[in-house]
Amino acid sequence: MFAKKNKNQNDIAMTLKNFSGLLLFLLSVSLPAHAATVDSLQIRSEKMNRNIPCIVISPDIRPGNSSPVLYLLHGHGGNHRSWITTQPDLPRLADQYGMIIVCSDGRNSWYWDSPLHADSQFETFVSQELTDYIDRNYPTIQDRSGRAITGLSMGGHGAMWLAIRHQEIFGAAGSTSGGLDIRPFPDNWNLKEHLGERDENQDRWDNHTVINQLDKLENGRLALIIDCGYSDFFLEVNNQFHQQLLNQGIDHDYIVRPGGHNGDYWKNAIDYQLLFFNKFFNATAKNTK
Repeated sequence: MFAKKNKNQNDIAMTLKNFSGLLLFLLSVSLPAHAATVDSLQIRSEKMNRNIPCIVISPDIRPGNSSPVLYLLHGHGGNHRSWITTQPDLPRLADQYGMIIVCSDGRNSWYWDSPLHADSQFETFVSQELTDYIDRNYPTIQDRSGRAITGLSMGGHGAMWLAIRHQEIFGAAGSTSGGLDIRPFPDNWNLKEHLGERDENQDRWDNHTVINQLDKLENGRLALIIDCGYSDFFLEVNNQFHQQLLNQGIDHDYIVRPGGHNGDYWKNAIDYQLLFFNKFFNATAKNTK
């Protein structure tokens, strides 16, 4: 009687032990051993004489390896935390693609070196000071083949502006819901605070809209992806940007899908753009071997 009871207890104990072992095994294969790190930094801009808040998301990679970098720009009214709030999966995506993601604060600068305000020089900051800092402090691929830049709305304009004007720094660029021609919006989004009234400063406005920078492009020099929602108030300027690229024979990806100028659209769009940039980085890595 007691022997049978002890045998049953032993069987139950063995079953629980086996189940616990199986559960631990399943957890070990389903959860990553490491994860991306998220650093909140204050990066010095000598040109603006102040620190700029930034977030740097670093994938878990083997020591000695280098990662490509995606610079991710926020829109008007946003800040350096806007993207990670819009798409909380950015750390997981950084790990998935082995990509460093850098989100800089850009205030409402449109990412120009403002001709009117010495404390708003974000073209210099992002294209020179920030990229130099990231290359010095993180295991990056220190070449345009390992750098891309994109952003939403104001940041879409900024990403194209910076990439086209600094093709020695960036090898790929994107825009989602981008304000790719500012001139139809003279009274919006702090534009005239940086450029003056449009009607009194037409040359300045013409020279600071990214659609007028396309003559600097040669086909194949930059990998380009642009997307915009059908219900977005920037749809028409995106269509015009796309058409001008076609007229100049500049290859690019252009995606129009249902959606408006909002976080739901951007959260979805960044997944497609990350895939595009990952393919660019992989292709350039193969070409350099």
